[in-house]
Amino acid sequence: MSSEASRRWRLMLGRYAQDKLGGLPGQDGARDEALDFLYRREYAARGIGGKEGSLDPTQLTALSWLNQSRALFPGDVFETLQGDALNRYGLTELLKDPDVLARIEPRQDLLPVLLGMHSRAPDQLKAQLRAVAQRVIDQIMERLRPKVTRAFSGQRNRFARSNVASAANFDWRATLRDNLSRYDPDRQRILAERLRFNARVKRRLPWTVVLCVDQSGSMSDSVIHAAVLAAILSGLPGITVKMVLFDTSVVDVTDRLTDPIDTLLSVQLGGGTDISRAMRYCETLIDNPTRTVLALVTDFFEGGSPAGVLASVARLAEAQVVQLGLPALDDTGRAWFDHDLAGKAADLGMQIGAMTPEHFAEWLAEAMA
Repeated sequence: MSSEASRRWRLMLGRYAQDKLGGLPGQDGARDEALDFLYRREYAARGIGGKEGSLDPTQLTALSWLNQSRALFPGDVFETLQGDALNRYGLTELLKDPDVLARIEPRQDLLPVLLGMHSRAPDQLKAQLRAVAQRVIDQIMERLRPKVTRAFSGQRNRFARSNVASAANFDWRATLRDNLSRYDPDRQRILAERLRFNARVKRRLPWTVVLCVDQSGSMSDSVIHAAVLAAILSGLPGITVKMVLFDTSVVDVTDRLTDPIDTLLSVQLGGGTDISRAMRYCETLIDNPTRTVLALVTDFFEGGSPAGVLASVARLAEAQVVQLGLPALDDTGRAWFDHDLAGKAADLGMQIGAMTPEHFAEWLAEAMA
């Protein structure tokens, strides 16, 4: 085995490989110590290590570990370590020091931890915790707002032309038709001289969007994106947004939509899932069924009554409410969900699709066209 391969294996396996692979000098030794401080918790959880003299824990504190790790590892590696410390191993003492909070990197995967700490933090730290959480929300908002606004900027009108040159309005059919005479056989391509763009028709009839969001622990990213999307949508003309969070209880947060942090502070991630109860509540919020979209964000693992869920879906379908079911609403668009219940809901008229927030905005805009 090469010396570099041996070094990498030693860092990966930690001090338990010291007898076979030896120690690590210099900065690698400090890296080994920093990794051991965090990941020995994995061994401890599996009953490995005990109180043997050679396996005594390091003398690092959470604060010194954070500072040391920031200097020892590249930025992306440090962010992974920081996320594991907070999310996986519960080193919430990292958030109890104002100096740590001032330097912490704002990342979306830390947001549930930051919000969960808020209610338990000393009063002097609550404002700082909220400020860090706000920086994360601002990043998500800055990324999503232009995409959502563009999706709702108007329905394309193929019978009217526009002087506004944008990719969203580009009419490739008309452009191809108008430039067929400019085909270059040598290059085997059309040299387009005139580009055509569609005009857009502004929506004037009002719509109501009811966001019914599962706040169980597996849905944390979806809850965050739903809160941001609700804030953006509520600022668009002609759209009324209502938002309900649920686990085994139901919380209506419609009055807090302009501030996603206020919405998210209403969330207590975890607990069971009673989709049926949430759907029945959402039915009471619908005044004009044919101008309403109900978006159910859940993994469809029902802890209550699956029959009750399907009964609500059937009633809403009969009333001509547009129903969208989202097993995931996050940056990956991948989901693990109950295909059986989701499939039965789809058979009754609910459209099902896990997707990213920007694709959901496009899907929602099409549903309201």
